This record gives sequence, C-alpha cells and structure tokens, in this order.
Amino acid sequence: MSEKQEQMENEETESAVNAEADTPAGNGGESMNDDNIAGLEKKLEEALSKAEQNLELALRAKAELENATRRHEQDLEKAHKYALDSFVKELLQVWDSLELGIQAGQADGADANKLVEGSELTLKLLSDVMDKFGVQQIDPDGSPFDPEEHQAMGMQPRDDVAPNTVVAVVQKGYKLNGRLVRPAMVMVSQST
Repeated sequence: MSEKQEQMENEETESAVNAEADTPAGNGGESMNDDNIAGLEKKLEEALSKAEQNLELALRAKAELENATRRHEQDLEKAHKYALDSFVKELLQVWDSLELGIQAGQADGADANKLVEGSELTLKLLSDVMDKFGVQQIDPDGSPFDPEEHQAMGMQPRDDVAPNTVVAVVQKGYKLNGRLVRPAMVMVSQST
C-alpha cells in the first residue's frame, strides 16, 4: 500500500472518530455509534493484517540481504585465497624446466652447450609467464636516469655519454601492471 493510500485511510478513520464524537446522544446516536464501532473494528483488523504482511515482507528482505552478504563474503574469501591459482599453474612449467636442467647438469658427460640452451629456453618461458600476468622488466641501459624507476648505486665519470645517463645496470627492475615493484639498480654517468 502506498503512503497516499495509508494517509487517506488514516484520514477516513479520523473522520469516522470525529463523526462519532459529534453524534448526539440518544437512540439514533447509539445505532450510529454501533455502526461506527463496527466499521472501525473492521478497519483495525485490516490495518493489523496489513501490518503483519509488511512485517513478513521486511523479515524476508532482511533474510535475503543477510544471505547476499554472506555469499559476497564467501566469494571474496575465495577470490583472495585462490587469486594466484593461474599464476602458480603457469610458474610450475618454469619450475619443471629448472628441475630438468639440474638433472641434466648432474648427469655424467653433461653438454654445457645443451645446458645453456635449456637455461635460455627456461628464461624465455619465465619471461612469457611474467608478460602474461603484467610483469614488465625495467632494463634502462643507455637511457636517462629516472629516479621514479631507477636507484643509483654509484656515479662514474664519463665523457662519452651525457651526464645522468645509465651506463650500467647492476640489477634490473620490475613493474606489475604499471606499478613499480622493484627499481632498477644502476650506475649513472657524471661529467669529468
């Protein structure tokens, strides 16, 4: 029932009560009074019935909200728990490749060229996995020093490059989806 309908019913009830109060006493007034009381009792029963229906609807809505909240919390917990699932599955290939390389290196008569080739393939596999999950390598050799992405380990006097140029990369840096995870550790040129 809309607010307007409830307001109209309330006004009708008030009108009936006021009319009853205005009715003169006597036989005619008593029969009118009995009719008004019967009408008011009927309206009261209807109002109580409507109140019970509204209470039931409110309780159902509350239960649905609690169930939705609980489902959301469970989904969120599962998302946190298994967020790295696909990443780990991809990394297992790299792990397997590294174990095979170690076994091959420990075998009698291991061929160093084959081990290097296997290591290069494993590094390529790792690079592909990292690319797939948004990990970018920062290798700034020869580029201008950027304090946002590079950490200077030292300065080298150099005339062959412009000042504040990265002349050596001690350790490469990494970004995850554009956010810096580790800065590249570099040596930077300075004028002599």
